[in-house]
Amino acid sequence: MSAAAQTEPASPAFSPLYQQIKALMVRDLQAGVWRPGEAIPSETELAVRFKVSQGTVRKAIDELATENLLVRRQGKGTFVATHAEQTTQYRFLRLQPDDGVTDGGTQRRFIDCRRLRAPAEVARALGLRSGDAAIQIKRVLSLRGVPVVFDEIWLPAAPFKGLTAERLSGYRGPMYGLFESEFGVRMIRAEEKIRAVAADAQSAELLAVAVGAPLLLVERLSLSYGDKPVELRRGLYNTQSHHYRNELS
Repeated sequence: MSAAAQTEPASPAFSPLYQQIKALMVRDLQAGVWRPGEAIPSETELAVRFKVSQGTVRKAIDELATENLLVRRQGKGTFVATHAEQTTQYRFLRLQPDDGVTDGGTQRRFIDCRRLRAPAEVARALGLRSGDAAIQIKRVLSLRGVPVVFDEIWLPAAPFKGLTAERLSGYRGPMYGLFESEFGVRMIRAEEKIRAVAADAQSAELLAVAVGAPLLLVERLSLSYGDKPVELRRGLYNTQSHHYRNELS
């Protein structure tokens, strides 16, 4: 084989048309053309705008709905998904009671919220530069009055300017709803790592377990549009009467 043949560039890869339309729609979502909770244009209008068939637009919307970026409402249209939706409020909370009873609500107690220089591992995870500021939040989640999760949450400081413990405590909806409505940051998807650990003195006190009791450590990196990291969360889960539930497909 000649040297010229060896260095010949590979043929470009073309994505299907509906994927290209999907990418254009994600770009508009990211730019705030359509805000959370708002209706997007009809399939017919989008087909005219993008100069493609209505079926191509429908396929793009189907994928965006599957990825929880859009929500279809029978007889009303298609809307930008929001963390205020009842069906998505606790999409990332996978802890379930063993008895299967999920009513009783979730209570939260914020322990701390402060602006700090991001530790090196946090800066790497959030794509920050050395020395950049981050916001550290500590809170306890309780289900039916029993403390079950101790979260340490890190956020890049720049997008969350003005976030305080008072604003967190005073907001009645889910925390991701606050991030979305007040700071324009929407959590699209998350990557998690899970391992078993032993409770240290702080987590034992907050979760009302013995020091050394088994806990589940769930480290989650949440990403916004364009896979931009916007939250690093380390949650310690008490699974004595709860379990971590996931669906694989």
